[in-house]
Amino acid sequence: MSSRRHVLVLAFAALAGPPLLGCAARPRDADAAWEGRLQGRTIALLGEVHDNAALHRLRTESLERALAAGWRPAIVMEQFDLERQHDLERSRREHPRDTQRLIDAAAGEHSGWEWAYYQPVLALALAHDLPLLAGNLSRRDAARVMREGAAAALGEARARALGLLDPIDPVLLAAQQRAIDAGHCGALPPALLPRMAEAQLARDAVMAAVLREHADHGVVLLAGDGHVRRDLGVPRWLAGVADEHVVSVGFIEDTDVPVAGRYDAVVVAAPAPRDDPCRDFVPPSLKRARLGLSDERRRASRAPA
Repeated sequence: MSSRRHVLVLAFAALAGPPLLGCAARPRDADAAWEGRLQGRTIALLGEVHDNAALHRLRTESLERALAAGWRPAIVMEQFDLERQHDLERSRREHPRDTQRLIDAAAGEHSGWEWAYYQPVLALALAHDLPLLAGNLSRRDAARVMREGAAAALGEARARALGLLDPIDPVLLAAQQRAIDAGHCGALPPALLPRMAEAQLARDAVMAAVLREHADHGVVLLAGDGHVRRDLGVPRWLAGVADEHVVSVGFIEDTDVPVAGRYDAVVVAAPAPRDDPCRDFVPPSLKRARLGLSDERRRASRAPA
């Protein structure tokens, strides 16, 4: 396989499964003021560092407290592709409290997620009989968006309804490209970045559409920190939703400083132990270029897609 082909395959894989790299800023009070907003019609976007068990635990504990106080939101998960919704529902009918059977039924053969991190929150959803919704654009569809564009990949009517055929703010598009470039260690060909950004925008738009469908009764999105960012993630696609109903919380690691405007609040924990995330991702022909990455860019390279 050529180096260019290798990079393209990696890029497609990164779009719809967990990113190859982790995210980003100690535990601050997990029951901070933002938790008081977990009630009623709130749309809560709760992020994650995909491989950080401590942050998963803190997020689950926040939801436990909100449910104990009486909130009953729908739960939308990045970890399940849209077309697996019927599998989720069938599993719940046949095995109402069995999280492992639910994962086996709806995760997909090559999902790549560390499901042990998600079982506690799935158990909460089943125990409280909460709506559980698949929220992600599949790897196949994300790859098609990259290759063919949103209209060809998703159908013109669907792409238009999602807002993907409207002019994209060039500032948003450029910011997405920078985030993708940094998140892939500066290893991707520059020509690939606009197409990857378009697929990332499609994923955010799809998640936002699922959230809007359940906005009247309260809904939670569980997704990577990149998706819940106010400046370039799902919140940008919540047109028609009153801003006071939306709260975005980054669950980040203490190695990075949160940037103003990304989240309404942050929950912070120590970094998960991991190898250099760039070591195996960068093709040999580009390893030398990686050596020129600044410390700031290396930190950004752990941000989830």
